[in-house]
Amino acid sequence: MFDLSGRIALVTGGSRGLGRAMAEALARAGADLALCGRTATDLAAAAEALRAATRRRVLGLPADVTRPDDVDRLAEAVLAEYGSVDILVNNVGAGIRKPLLEIALDEWERSLTVNLTSAFLCARRFVPGMLARGWGRVINVASALGSIALPERGPYCAAKGGLIQLTRVMALEWATQGVTVNAICPGPFKTPYNLVLQQHPRLYESYLGLIPQHRWGELSEIGGAVVFLASEEASFVTGSALYVDGGWTAHGGLPEPGAAQLGDRSRE
Repeated sequence: MFDLSGRIALVTGGSRGLGRAMAEALARAGADLALCGRTATDLAAAAEALRAATRRRVLGLPADVTRPDDVDRLAEAVLAEYGSVDILVNNVGAGIRKPLLEIALDEWERSLTVNLTSAFLCARRFVPGMLARGWGRVINVASALGSIALPERGPYCAAKGGLIQLTRVMALEWATQGVTVNAICPGPFKTPYNLVLQQHPRLYESYLGLIPQHRWGELSEIGGAVVFLASEEASFVTGSALYVDGGWTAHGGLPEPGAAQLGDRSRE
């Protein structure tokens, strides 16, 4: 039902964390991969490991997708290798933790560029080919923090909320042309960045208290969502936000004071 054989998937920020987990899931479903990120050594290692694990073609390409020229070079390289991109996973993201009144303008703008504008730049470059072929999947990786807020996460929450809205606009504009656009909204996952909370038992428990399943997500648990949205089985799903968060957004609320400075970032 979820066979992606013959499809080409591009995953931005695909060398580590949830990006790599999603890339592996797509490859295990049959897709060939292009990964991009800013660190060539990490990309080369990830591409080699994914080729060995999945027996699919995997291309690793250094690129900063916040820069239009880099996105153009990325597109040229991917299209030269594969000829097309069928599945675009906009996964790049980063956060800053500061009270709003202490955030410099360049910090604010950088967060919006990384978390929101990069998805626009990649879609602008890769979606025209999908529209011409009459088939495509755009999957924007937003966050649970696009719907609920935490203190000292203003730029990240604003950008991810904007990404969910951008997802809806994209979906409406391309709905009759064979291209679906959806968002995945991860909650707290077991990434190295988040696991720093284990060094602070009280804060760690305060977070677990907000997650109805009372645990962090395993990286492998993001795979089903991305494969479903990339597949033909999701052909009537567009403009949606799929929360993979153990029930966190259903619960709502805030952790104890001080937790905002530590491990709430979904993907890093």
